[in-house]
Amino acid sequence: MARTIPQSFRDFCSNLEITDLQQSAVSTRHTNVRDAMNKGFDVLDDFLTGSYSRSTLIAPLSEADIDVFIVLDPKYYSADGPASLLDSAKRTLKLTYPKTPDISRNGQAVTIAFTDFTIDVVPGFYRQGGGYLIPTTSNGGRWLPTDPKVHVDLSTKHNKAHKGDLVPMVKILKCWNRSVNSPFRSFHLEALAWSIFSGIGISDYPSGARYFFDKARNYVRSKLADPAGYSDDIGYYICNEAAFAAVISKLDTAYNRAFKAEKYASENKIPSAVEEWQKVFGDYFPSYG
Repeated sequence: MARTIPQSFRDFCSNLEITDLQQSAVSTRHTNVRDAMNKGFDVLDDFLTGSYSRSTLIAPLSEADIDVFIVLDPKYYSADGPASLLDSAKRTLKLTYPKTPDISRNGQAVTIAFTDFTIDVVPGFYRQGGGYLIPTTSNGGRWLPTDPKVHVDLSTKHNKAHKGDLVPMVKILKCWNRSVNSPFRSFHLEALAWSIFSGIGISDYPSGARYFFDKARNYVRSKLADPAGYSDDIGYYICNEAAFAAVISKLDTAYNRAFKAEKYASENKIPSAVEEWQKVFGDYFPSYG
């Protein structure tokens, strides 16, 4: 518990971190998964991707996905298509984890649901001209171009430009997103933050959150190209007027509560300000005391 807004947000950011023990468990588990894939395939490279690699993963770990990217020898690229590759990866992982009941094909990955957290294994290939090709079973199955290493580099670049404040800001926004049933996909939310805060200083986290909620209401209707250059709109899944209206409504509510919280803080009504911020972010935001 804290008695000032700055301390409340410092404690909030701390609450969103996974513990050292959990970090150790993640390291051991993803190393073993990568070893399992190396035993079953000729692997050219393997590395972590997703929020964990961009340092924007938030607690609780039980709701997190750790993404492992496996670059395979091109001999596995066949006419059987993406679904066949994912099924082959699933069979390979079951050899190492025969007692893990929940190993399933999941869109672009094979998901291993352990008791404490989930690992998504994404098999793929080097792409001629740069980047990678990954499988997806949507729309009958196809190969998607991507480059998660570029995403990590961009995250580091943007965070450095904001003197280390952007990654914590993204984690704060991810907590809000989760508290309102995740209208944004994780990477889309991060890329939105990169765009919205471009050239804008983050003077503090309360005003930064309020600024994002305000500006995102307009940004969400515009196409946002993949920063790595492989898609013209990473927000494609918000695809009709009803979906836009639902997302904008959640942003409206968050903005109004953030505005109210800042007003209370300016009037030195700290308990009331904290109460409003708890409405925005949920239980991970600390109580006043």
